[in-house]
Amino acid sequence: MNASEPIAKIAAGYAFSGPALDLGALLWEGQCLPDAQVRVPLPMLNRHGLVAGATGTGKTKTLQLVAEQLSAQGVPVFLADVKGDLSGISAPGAPGDRIRTRSAEVGQDWTASAFPAEFYALGGLGHGIPVRATVTSFGPVLLSKVLGLNRTQEQSLGLVFHYADRKGLELYDLKDLRAVVAFLASDEGRPELKALGGLSPATAGVILRTLTAFEAQGTSGFFGEPEFRTTELLRTAADGRGVVSVLELPAVQDRPRLFSTFLMWLLADLFHDLPEVGDAEKPKLVFFFDEAHLLFHDASKAFLDAVTQTVRLIRSKGVGVFFVTQTPKDVPSDVLAQLGNRVQHALRAFTPEDQKALRATVQTFPRSPYDLEELLTGLGTGEAVVTVLSENGAPTPVAATRLRAPESLMGPVDPGVLDGAVKASPLYERYAQAVDRESAYEKLTAATAHPGAGPADAPTEPERQPERREKRAEKPSQRAAHEEPSVVEQVVSSGMFKSLARSVGTQLGREITRSLFGTARRRR
Repeated sequence: MNASEPIAKIAAGYAFSGPALDLGALLWEGQCLPDAQVRVPLPMLNRHGLVAGATGTGKTKTLQLVAEQLSAQGVPVFLADVKGDLSGISAPGAPGDRIRTRSAEVGQDWTASAFPAEFYALGGLGHGIPVRATVTSFGPVLLSKVLGLNRTQEQSLGLVFHYADRKGLELYDLKDLRAVVAFLASDEGRPELKALGGLSPATAGVILRTLTAFEAQGTSGFFGEPEFRTTELLRTAADGRGVVSVLELPAVQDRPRLFSTFLMWLLADLFHDLPEVGDAEKPKLVFFFDEAHLLFHDASKAFLDAVTQTVRLIRSKGVGVFFVTQTPKDVPSDVLAQLGNRVQHALRAFTPEDQKALRATVQTFPRSPYDLEELLTGLGTGEAVVTVLSENGAPTPVAATRLRAPESLMGPVDPGVLDGAVKASPLYERYAQAVDRESAYEKLTAATAHPGAGPADAPTEPERQPERREKRAEKPSQRAAHEEPSVVEQVVSSGMFKSLARSVGTQLGREITRSLFGTARRRR
């Protein structure tokens, strides 16, 4: 076969007429061909994707390259910065010989550029605006995953959440959850769940011990208020460029299960709130899920089913999800089947397990004129095998690609600069200070201090912040529910506690519906 024939066929497969992101130039037999550009159509970025490759092959720079171009086209981006070197996207890149050489090879008109960015940190650990979630919105399924509970314990935790919802016991932080579990395991509280199978002392003990160990790792700050509104991730800057939201994670690298599960909460919460948009001209958000293998490790079947369902359905909300990991086998096949855009960096084949993973990776690609086993072990840093979805949704030809260089700084910015950017953000005042409102812990403590009195006899919670009043409006007559028993209390009261159904200055009558992950739908 004439060498020009496969080159022409591959190049034609990436010659899109609409807006697209430029990934790099085609590689053929070791030669870079700048006239044959490898691209991905912008509307296809909500069809999900995979960025994979061994450590040190350039995955992080690929994320940065794609994020820059998405931002430039008005698409917000979320990046999980596990290693702490993506903050440079907010600063212009530093020109040098390597940049000039790479740009010339791939036909790139490189210009040093900074992009609008917001920096977040889980619970305020590290540099960034604190991101918190209430326990009730996190839900029992995700919390069971992060605590490492088995299926039976997960179901029991679901009963605890159900009880707290029904009884108006707000689970804002971990001490609220511990208080409810401890009560339901007590002699006084055990009858409360009897009709639903009950909470065994052994299971309650496991949950309480696990919560204690979890908090001992310094994780209590991740749960509480003010709860982060995931719609903040959908913002654009004044000049129309998409804001790049960088979640700084180096401070929690030793708690990988926590941050991977927390990322899933962000995605699930977005799924709840966004309307259906179908096939839009460009995504509303592209979400990069780094260290994706941690999400799936030791996960229950129910959890994996929920991940699969969320990924499948969130595309219609205009959100694209890219999983970033070392090999495709790190991602369950049902999820992998939905990842139509692929950027595969080099793989290593030093062991029999590596060889097996290499062969499995090759089988996930369409047929091509390349010897992919040989190619994938010989790629250099910043090179990858690419196949994406074309404008009509069909897979493009497999293309070995030398990737473009990011135009922002390829490395972290100075910590002082980062802190200054965080404190200058309009979101800092909204989320920086933790709030501890009256919730399950305080209500149960008050009830214990006054035997025979339910939460209705406990002091009402302090006046709510204006934004909370907007989200959870209530009638004045409902605030005085403790003075005169309501119909709801008379009908469903039982045991020590009278069911408040979100009364006593909280959320009377608010129905809590839970998604595939058991996360609560919240009013915005």
